[in-house]
Amino acid sequence: MAHPLESPRTKFTFGDALTWPEDERWELIDGQAYAMTPPNRWHSLVSTNLAGFLINHFRGSPCEVHIGNFGIRLPKGEEADEEVNTLVIPDLVVVCDHSKLDERGCRGAPELIVEILSPSTAAHDQLRKLNLYEKHGVKEYWIISPDGILMAFTLKSEMRYGRPDILDRTMKLKSQQFPGLEIDLDQVFPPEPPKVVRQSPASYVATPAEQKSRRKRT
Repeated sequence: MAHPLESPRTKFTFGDALTWPEDERWELIDGQAYAMTPPNRWHSLVSTNLAGFLINHFRGSPCEVHIGNFGIRLPKGEEADEEVNTLVIPDLVVVCDHSKLDERGCRGAPELIVEILSPSTAAHDQLRKLNLYEKHGVKEYWIISPDGILMAFTLKSEMRYGRPDILDRTMKLKSQQFPGLEIDLDQVFPPEPPKVVRQSPASYVATPAEQKSRRKRT
């Protein structure tokens, strides 16, 4: 979850973020700082399940899978790291170009980013980050909502995201960026809780024999 920083300052950089407490997580988008709160249980389960599929698929390949707390710096040009004003920390990341990797994370667009929504971050991830990732050339972007829907955006030749594939938990995700990467979403989303049907107690109607017996007793 991400919430904007309330501060007299309006713009921050990666250099500023390096001075902030290590036990706090922040994202920067065009200099605006957003505080990130811990994920809930559903969020954590989906992230863990999906990470398992990605790790198995990319094992032995040049691509690296990173789960949470992995910073992606998105510079506008050749500016120094400390001057970069966009830093995102997606839920899952796949990076195949090792020239972008360093001890601070990744500088430049990874091949795949996955964001798992919460009600408070839906607009942030679906609009602001969608435009950001398209602008910087993230080849594939998956957005997962709490109601069990996944939207998969793929960068087209004109460097724009096309219409997303929209999938639910009964369907299979087939990546357009990574041939052979197929994921059964019913194994990603936690089982739906059983629906409890509450019925009012049925009214009791005495049989004719019981009614006759009662009349005799009275």
